Amino acid sequence: MTEPSAFATARRLTTAGAQKMMVAAIAKAEDIGIAATVAICDAGGHMILLQRMDGGRFHTVHSSTTKAVTAASNKRPTTTKGAQGQDLDTLHAIGLSLAAGAQRWTAMEGGFPVIVEGECLGGIGVSGGDWQQDQDIAKAAVDAVGASIGG
Repeated sequence: MTEPSAFATARRLTTAGAQKMMVAAIAKAEDIGIAATVAICDAGGHMILLQRMDGGRFHTVHSSTTKAVTAASNKRPTTTKGAQGQDLDTLHAIGLSLAAGAQRWTAMEGGFPVIVEGECLGGIGVSGGDWQQDQDIAKAAVDAVGASIGG
């Protein structure tokens, strides 16, 4: 007989949900008039979808992916604040990125967690515009599936 407290029922972001987010993100980027790259990962930071729009710069693939992973890991929007929400100076932000791994943490805005009923189910990262455009695109995607960004 299994111990009831040894297991939990987990929710997850589905491929269909990620696709709905991607459609909303690309539509918002087109509306803004930029060629963005959008990355959507699950709660463990594993990529579900990645799309670089025509004209998107190749470095935005890495930036958007790292933003999505960081948002899922920290369960909050990407920012220049540390894991506990503390302000970081440049030296500490770079140090945290090096300690976590350059593909696992960034201080660049444009990444949001996908929160449903208080549980983080994934992350989205956008790169290609300025920080506000990246955030607006990510927020449109999260809103498209009825999730929140926490806070």
